[in-house]
Amino acid sequence: MTLPPRKHKNSGKQNAGKRWPQHLQFVRGYACAVGNKGGVCGGRIEAAHVDFAGGKGVGMKVDDRFTIPLCLCHHADQHQIGWSSFQKIYRIDALDIAAGIARVSPSLIKAARALGHDAGPEEEE
Repeated sequence: MTLPPRKHKNSGKQNAGKRWPQHLQFVRGYACAVGNKGGVCGGRIEAAHVDFAGGKGVGMKVDDRFTIPLCLCHHADQHQIGWSSFQKIYRIDALDIAAGIARVSPSLIKAARALGHDAGPEEEE
């Protein structure tokens, strides 16, 4: 039996301008956002997308700017209980954390400047 050619699940058009791999790497360089708020951290750090930030659709993730660092264990916990409960239990504001990281992210600052926006601290030469 010959299978038909596999279609790509995502053309990328709906994600244009929403994917920032260098920013995700920058986010993963932080410690777990809830590590000092309780619970035991475990596993590598992942960039957790804050889904309620908006811009999410069927088969789409929210913009990479809206990510926070979570260890593997806390990220799995967040997926199990949802953002609302997760934020209450660990007393965090995920959007505030994501915004704070985005403000100092070198790749996002560079992209904003390329678009002519005044963004972030000036680069040291």
